[in-house]
Amino acid sequence: MRRRQVYVVGNSEPRENIGVLDELIDARDEFAKTMGCRSYAEFAIRPNMAASVDVVMSFLNDLSDTVRHKADEEFNTIKDFKRRVCNDKSVDLEPWDEDYFIGMMKSSAHTVDPSVVASYFPLSQCIKGLNVLVESLFGATFHQVPMGDGESWHPNVIKLSLHHPDEGDLGFMYLDLYSRKGKYPGCAHFAIRGGRRLSDTNYQLPIIALVCNFSSSRGLTARLNHCDVETLFHEFGHALHSLLSRTEYQHFSGTRVALDVAETPSNLFEFYAWDYRVLRTFALDETTGDPIPEKLVKALNASRNMFPATDLQRQVFYSIMDLTLFGEHTSKPVDTISAVADLKRKHTSWNYVEGTHWHTRFSHLINYGAGYYSYLYARCFATTIWQEVCQGDPLSRSTGSAIRDKFLRHGGAKDPSALLKDFAGDSVIKNSGGGIIPDISSLCKEVGL
Repeated sequence: MRRRQVYVVGNSEPRENIGVLDELIDARDEFAKTMGCRSYAEFAIRPNMAASVDVVMSFLNDLSDTVRHKADEEFNTIKDFKRRVCNDKSVDLEPWDEDYFIGMMKSSAHTVDPSVVASYFPLSQCIKGLNVLVESLFGATFHQVPMGDGESWHPNVIKLSLHHPDEGDLGFMYLDLYSRKGKYPGCAHFAIRGGRRLSDTNYQLPIIALVCNFSSSRGLTARLNHCDVETLFHEFGHALHSLLSRTEYQHFSGTRVALDVAETPSNLFEFYAWDYRVLRTFALDETTGDPIPEKLVKALNASRNMFPATDLQRQVFYSIMDLTLFGEHTSKPVDTISAVADLKRKHTSWNYVEGTHWHTRFSHLINYGAGYYSYLYARCFATTIWQEVCQGDPLSRSTGSAIRDKFLRHGGAKDPSALLKDFAGDSVIKNSGGGIIPDISSLCKEVGL
C-alpha cells in the first residue's frame, strides 16, 4: 500500500538524526547538572509559571486521561468510515490512514472549495485585515514609512509605523512576506529592538519583523489559504505583544515573558482568524468586492471542529514526549525510539509503526526543548480569554483596551499569574503542587469534552 510506504519512508529518515538527538539530550543533561538541576527539563521549567516538571507532567497526564474517551470515539468513527469505504468490516485503522480518511470525511461532510476560500484572501486584503484589527481594537493605524540607506535587507521588505492619533508612533514593524532562496522557512515574529524607558519624557520604541514565506510569484495579489491566514494572525499576535508593551526595561519588553504564557497572545489572535465578524471586514472577493459569505465561514469552522479530541490528544502526546526525552534518565544513551513508541501507545489512540522515528525531525525538540507544553498552557489561557473577554464583541474598543492595558502593555514586567487573573478572572489558573496550571474548562468546552 502506497500510503504505508510513504508514511514509513517519510518517518524513518534521516537515520543520522537519531545520533544527533542523542548528542543533544546528553549535552543538555550535562549542562543542566552543571547548573545544579537534575535534568534539562527541570532547568527549563524552573523559572516558568509551572515551576517544576512534576507539575507539568501531572497536568499533562490529567489532560491525557480527560481527552482519551472522546479521542477513542473519534478513532472508532474514522475506522468505521474506512471500513465502509473499503467494504471490509475487518480492516484496521493505521497511522498512515489518519490524514487521508480525516480529509475525506471532512470533504464529504462540508463543501469547502479551497480555491473559493482563497479568492477571499488575497495577501493585500489580509494586510488590510491587520490594520482593521489595530484600528478597531486600539484606535491605531499602520502607515508605510521610508527606510534609510542599508536599513532593508531585501527589496521586498517594507517598513510600517504603528501610529496612534493621540500617542504618536507606538512602534515599527518590518514586513518580509515572500519566500525566496536561502530565507528562513515558515512564519515568525522577530523582536529586533525592545521598548524601554529612556527618560521621563522619552521612550525607546520597539522594532519588530514579521517574516513569512508566501508565494512571491503574484506579489500582493497572491492568494492565501485559510491556514495561512490563521498563521499570519498567530504571528501578528506576537507582533502586537512587542509593539504595544510599555516596560521600563527592554529585557521585559513584549514577548520576553515566562515561556508558558508567551504563546497566549498569538493563540488569542488565531480566534480572530475564524470569526465571521472579523473576516467580513477584510475578506473580500477579488472581482466583486463582496465579503466572504457567512455560510462559507460556518463551513470552515465546522470542518475545523471535526475530530478536536484527536488533535488535542496529539498535542498532549508531543508535550509528554518532549518532557520525557529531556527528563531524568537512569541510563545513557536514551533509547528515544522505544521511549516515543511506549508514549504513543499509552497516550494516543493510534498504533506505533515499528521502524519509524518521526521525532528525530520534530524541530521543536531543538527550538523549544522541554517547552512544548507551553503551547497547551497558552491554548488554555487564550481560550478562556476569548470566551470571557473577547468573544462577545471581538472588535470593540473596550475589548481592545482590555487586551492592551491588562495584558500586552506589561510584557514580562508583571507576575504572569497576576497578569492572567487581572485580565480573565481568578479561575483562569490553578495552584498545583507548588506551581501554576491552567484551568482546562474553557478548552474542554471548545473541543466538546
